[in-house]
Amino acid sequence: MKRRPSAALTAVLAAAALLGGCGDPDDAEPGAPGSAASNLGGTLTVFAAASLTESFTELGEQFEARHPGTTVRFSFGPSSGLATQITQGAPADVFASASARNMEQVVAAKAAASPTTFAENQMQIAVPPANPAKIAALADLAKPGVKVALCAAEVPCGAVARKVFAAAKLTVTPVTNEADVKATLTKVQLGEVDAGVVYVTDVKAAGAKVTGIEIPDDVNASTAYPIATLSSTRNAPLAKAFVDHVLSADGAVVLAESGFRTL
Repeated sequence: MKRRPSAALTAVLAAAALLGGCGDPDDAEPGAPGSAASNLGGTLTVFAAASLTESFTELGEQFEARHPGTTVRFSFGPSSGLATQITQGAPADVFASASARNMEQVVAAKAAASPTTFAENQMQIAVPPANPAKIAALADLAKPGVKVALCAAEVPCGAVARKVFAAAKLTVTPVTNEADVKATLTKVQLGEVDAGVVYVTDVKAAGAKVTGIEIPDDVNASTAYPIATLSSTRNAPLAKAFVDHVLSADGAVVLAESGFRTL
């Protein structure tokens, strides 16, 4: 189900923006012009779930514009694979996961501490614009001959999709299990499958390339997105400043516009 910022959220964000504009400089976002940390600089490497590609790319551009002399580099992919890379020593400063479980894996390895959940995402069916298989409801994915793409079971989008099927008491056998949500969506866009189960945000990002079919709330499932600075970071102030930006009112606006439910 597509979500938009509620009137209450809009009011809160407007109030936050107003207060931010007339508050004390010491209360500004870390690293913002006029703040105590405006000397931030350097390159930041952010490992982030594939479903965050569009929203985090925008947040990264905002961050760089507000903090001249900084560069944000992203590595987008399946949260499970990114978590494994981090625990095996891959150099990075921040991790944003599409699964609390994968973040816990990183925390257990002492590669991060004190993650903060910043958003949630739900599942939606994506079909090609012409919808050749005439998919109209979740149950249609279990019909013989319908070709369905899913994320692999160990990937958050695959695990959550399978929770949806379990709740609906459906047996769906995918013709392909993809590495991440973007690869799953690509199968739909190319017309190689009749449908894919992906995140609401990915259907929205695809625009006219796919058509979204909502999953009833009583069987739909969601996943939480935690973010944390990594213990191996060589620029902790910069890493913290980026995390703070994601958690800020401006960050919430970008995420909500992308279809996430912000917390």
